[in-house]
Amino acid sequence: MTNRPLIGILLDYETSGSFSKRPHYALRTAYFDAVWKAGGLPVGMPYIEDARSDYLSALDGLIVPGGFYPFPAEVYGHPANGEAVHPRYAFERTLMIDALQRDLPTLGICAGMQVMAVARGATVYDDIAKELDCAVDHLNEKPAEEPAHTVTVANGTRLHQITGLSEIAVNTAHNEALRDIPEGIVVSARAPDGIVEAIELPDRRFAIGVQWHPEFFIEDGDPNFKLFTHLVQNAGTKP
Repeated sequence: MTNRPLIGILLDYETSGSFSKRPHYALRTAYFDAVWKAGGLPVGMPYIEDARSDYLSALDGLIVPGGFYPFPAEVYGHPANGEAVHPRYAFERTLMIDALQRDLPTLGICAGMQVMAVARGATVYDDIAKELDCAVDHLNEKPAEEPAHTVTVANGTRLHQITGLSEIAVNTAHNEALRDIPEGIVVSARAPDGIVEAIELPDRRFAIGVQWHPEFFIEDGDPNFKLFTHLVQNAGTKP
């Protein structure tokens, strides 16, 4: 038996690609490496609706990762258009709501942060390059392995307590961003152009979302890696 907290990582989904011409799950190894190094036992989660509750009951913590896939129109603040919902979002929207209701320690990364916010009533810009005057190319400024800009961390937030910093250098790889944010969601970091870069839910044990990809920076002492260590620490503490 292991004493490592079990951390579920939602798998991403591809209809076809270089791995297979048929539908398949896919996810970068960096997420699993980060959880393991932080002291957790990572496990990938498939989209099996009948198993969702069983997975959440077995897990000590959850990561909803990044991914490039469309949300339904209503997430962008538009009327529902009857189009089929992407398989990933069809599963993760209920997964996130259920995880938060259970107070399961949860880390949302990039798209996962947006899903966390939407679960609490937020909406999303679908193309910030067209809709906003951005000082940074948030999609292609630099490779994901390199910091692209800084974010300002709000004093007194959970993120500030975790990192001990008021400014963090982060990477960037997103074309969407949070737009309307209801009460109950704390914005804990912003980019220089005002784009929301981190959120947290103060009514949960550990519910933090970041717009960047901390899994690319898991050296000891890196503020990004502290997100994983704190997730695992909270996952190992039963309420």
